[in-house]
Amino acid sequence: MIPFLASLQFLTLIPPIIKRPFTPKELGRAVGYYPLVGLLIGAILTGANYLFALVFPSSIVTALTLAAWIGLTGALHLDGFLDACDGLFGGFTPEKRLEIMRDERIGAFAMAGGVLLLLLKFTALDSNPSPVAALLLVPTLSRWGITLAIVAFPYARSRGLGRSFKDHATWRQVALATGIAAAAAWFIAQWIGLAAMGLTAALVWAGSSFTLRRIPGLTGDIYGALNELVEMVLLLVFVVTI
Repeated sequence: MIPFLASLQFLTLIPPIIKRPFTPKELGRAVGYYPLVGLLIGAILTGANYLFALVFPSSIVTALTLAAWIGLTGALHLDGFLDACDGLFGGFTPEKRLEIMRDERIGAFAMAGGVLLLLLKFTALDSNPSPVAALLLVPTLSRWGITLAIVAFPYARSRGLGRSFKDHATWRQVALATGIAAAAAWFIAQWIGLAAMGLTAALVWAGSSFTLRRIPGLTGDIYGALNELVEMVLLLVFVVTI
């Protein structure tokens, strides 16, 4: 249970059960449970969306659900997306781009990217007449995408929290995460869910390949950015498919 709890405590703001630092090996093994945590996030959001709908009209329900989505994850991935926007588009050399991503200040690229991301997410959720399947499946597959990115692509920095995940996660974790994601995808949306898995893998490959042309490897911020990219695209696709 420790790897699952490690993934739960890292990816959400759910109160910690194990109150001690996790070892790098435990963090690496936790990567295999990312989609399971995503499914739990989706279940919580589905419940919240239902409760909001008992009181508020549709657009407010969507706004509150999106706020709960961000709050439940501590804006972890959104922060990475903002940093990645500034770094990948704002620097002229790989070294400068990595330096910019470490800067906590928000630049023009981050501001524009963040506004567009949240606007598209809000619109996609609000346009989906029955968002339950999307709320369950999107967080699951986006976190499966993080598992793929961690194991399949090089890491840019010699130190950092992301280094622990990269050094201790293996294809065994990918296999576990893929099994969880595939089971959830089939149960929730059958062939559409499995097609969404294929789209997720394609988005992770495209986003990672673009990143590697800008910096020598992925970082924790890039993992967050890939998660947000997958969530946004899947939410848009599910408007017309589920």
